Amino acid sequence: MPIICLTGGIAAGKSTAARYFATRGAKVIDADQLGHATYEAGTAANDRLVETFGDAVRAEDGGIDRKALGGMVFGKPEALKQLTDIVWPQIRLLAEAQTQSLLKEDPSAIVILEAAVLFEAGWEDIGDATWVVITEPEVAIARAMARDGLTREAVEKRLSSQLSNADRAARADLVIENNTLEADFVAALDAAWLGIAPIKD
Repeated sequence: MPIICLTGGIAAGKSTAARYFATRGAKVIDADQLGHATYEAGTAANDRLVETFGDAVRAEDGGIDRKALGGMVFGKPEALKQLTDIVWPQIRLLAEAQTQSLLKEDPSAIVILEAAVLFEAGWEDIGDATWVVITEPEVAIARAMARDGLTREAVEKRLSSQLSNADRAARADLVIENNTLEADFVAALDAAWLGIAPIKD
């Protein structure tokens, strides 16, 4: 069965889509959770992060102090690249291992890899197809402000640092729009799901 890579920008509805597909029977792998796992004590990424950024990023439990690390890379492209060069390959290894484990357990499973930085990290080749959830910028701004308590300026800054809807759509096998009513979004998700899992429903 297929492995689907799922991505989208801030407040587009990517995580909502992943949760919905999980209710339909998909096995969802959350790349953000895998990222947290790479920070744990004893991992290769943990050791390299401390080696690169110093003991100040090591937390009391031996893991990585994400707040301290964030302060060192925020607004610093070179430092951020050092971080992603360490962490992204490790996340990929975990994602591939988890995917194979799920498929070994259930060869008929539909696996969805949810990853905000899918294209930036070059992970789209992990799957058989790439699905992108897109939302118009004004809609995303309103949602993010309401959901996260952010200022408009803060959301706009995040959006400007991400790939555009056009960039993501150009690299997607399927584009799912989430601009209007929740019912319309659910209908689009159902259509996507039925396209790969008609026998399961």
